[in-house]
Amino acid sequence: MRILVCGGAGFIGSHTCTVLAERGHELVIADSFVNSSPRVEGRLEAILGHAPACHRVDLLDRGAVAALFACERFDAVIHFAALKAVGESCERPLDYFDNNIAGTIHLLQAMRAAGVGRLVFSSSATVYGDPDTVPVCEDAALRVSNPYGRSKLVMEQLIGDLCTYDPGFQAVNLRYFNPVGAHPSGLIGEDPGGIPGNLMPYICQVAVGRRERLEVFGGDWPTVDGTGVRDYIHVMDLARAHADALDFLFRERRSATVNLGTGRGTSVLQLVRAFGRASGREIPHRIVARRAGDVAEVYADPSLARSLLGWQAELDIDAMCRDAWRWQSMNPDGYGDEPAAGTAAHATASRRVPDQVSEAIAGG
Repeated sequence: MRILVCGGAGFIGSHTCTVLAERGHELVIADSFVNSSPRVEGRLEAILGHAPACHRVDLLDRGAVAALFACERFDAVIHFAALKAVGESCERPLDYFDNNIAGTIHLLQAMRAAGVGRLVFSSSATVYGDPDTVPVCEDAALRVSNPYGRSKLVMEQLIGDLCTYDPGFQAVNLRYFNPVGAHPSGLIGEDPGGIPGNLMPYICQVAVGRRERLEVFGGDWPTVDGTGVRDYIHVMDLARAHADALDFLFRERRSATVNLGTGRGTSVLQLVRAFGRASGREIPHRIVARRAGDVAEVYADPSLARSLLGWQAELDIDAMCRDAWRWQSMNPDGYGDEPAAGTAAHATASRRVPDQVSEAIAGG
C-alpha cells in the first residue's frame, strides 16, 4: 500500500517508516521539521537502501495539505504530527490546541476530499491522567491533566465522530505509554530539543556527558524502591504496532482504540541501573522533591492489542537501554543540526507561506 506518514521524520514516525518499508509499503513522508531533523531522510536512506519521498508540509497550512493530497495518491495515513511537550503545553495551551487540533482537522478534511478512509492515529496514555487502578485498560476513565493530553483527547474525539458518521472512514487510535530505545543500527533515535522532558533521553545525555546528573522526582512513592514506576516500550515494538494496525484496518474494516505497552512497570532507579549495565557507565543521580502532577505508577493492560491486532511487546528493558545507548554514543549531539526545538514559538516561526509549501510538494 501507499502510506502517507505525517510527522514521519520524528522519533516514532521515523522508526515506523523502517517497519512499513520492510513490509513492502511505499512511503510518503510529510513533516514540518518543527520537532524533527531533515537529516532523518538521509539516515532512512542508509537503513532502507532508498529514500522515501519527503515533503515539507505543515498541517496548519490547509492549502498545502490539500495540495499534497491533490498531487499524490494514498491508501492510508498514519498521523504522528503534533507538538508534544507536556510542560510547554502548560505554558502555551492555545498554541497546542491550534497546532494539534486544527492540524488534525485539516488532515481529516483533505483525507475525506481525496477519498482516503483509513487512519492510524498516534495518541497517548496521557488521556488517562491519574488512573484509579493499574494496569490501565482502554475503558478506564479519561481525565486529562495538561493541555497536551487534552489536545490528544480532542483529536481522538474528532476522529471518533468522523468514524461514527462516515461509514467509509475507519481509524485505529494507539495510546502509547512510554516509548524509548532506538533503531538497532544506531542511525536514528530520539533527539529532543533543549532539556529533555522525558526520562530516557535525559539519562542518555547524562551518560554521554551533556548533563551533569539526573534528578529523580521523589524517593518516597509507594513503589518497589520509592521511585515512580512507568511502562516503557521499545520504539521498534511500537513501530510494529502501527504496521499491524494498518493490517487490522484493511482486514477488519472497523475502528478500534488500543493501549500499547508491555504491561510491566519499571521504576526510575531500575531504569537507571539497567542503563548503567548497557552503557558501562555510572549514571549520577540524586533524589529531589516530588514533581507536581506526577503519580506513583502507571502501566498498561495491553491484552486488547494482542487480541485485536495480534501484537505484543517483545523487547525488554535491557534491549531498550542497549539500543538507546548505541544511538546516543554514536550520535552524542543527536542529529547535530539546528535544534529540533519542539517549541510552539519555533513552530510558528518555521511555517512557510502557501506558495513556498506548494513548491516543496511539487519538487518532492
